[in-house]
Amino acid sequence: MRYLLLVSHGTFAPGLRSVLDMLVGSRDDILSCSMEDGMGADAFIGALEETIEPVGVDDSVFVFGDVIGGSPLTNALNKLAEKGLLPRVTAFGGMNLPMILTAAVESDSDDAALITQILDEGKASIRLVEIDLGDDDGEEDL
Repeated sequence: MRYLLLVSHGTFAPGLRSVLDMLVGSRDDILSCSMEDGMGADAFIGALEETIEPVGVDDSVFVFGDVIGGSPLTNALNKLAEKGLLPRVTAFGGMNLPMILTAAVESDSDDAALITQILDEGKASIRLVEIDLGDDDGEEDL
């Protein structure tokens, strides 16, 4: 099985997980863990160990972190390495909803193709939204 593991500071990872549950339904292959405000490293690691408990030696894991080099992503990679899973781990930093959604809905794709799709979707979703304010005649369009 391929697991998606979302890790973050604050409640970003559980929030993304909640949105995924709304869009694709609740699934056992999508896991999340966050380092909440005031939580020490030991408490986060304990929660992370509990979160990744179902991941077995034959499974692969796509790990999505909010910040490259941040404590949640670094600790997740360390814990997966301790379980002997690092060769079966693909890690992404700077996660966003389109990336996670692509990973969830394209779960049957092979890893190489899916990695490309995830990165392309994540990059394509970040752009400036231009707002057309219309003409300047003083009238507002609602």
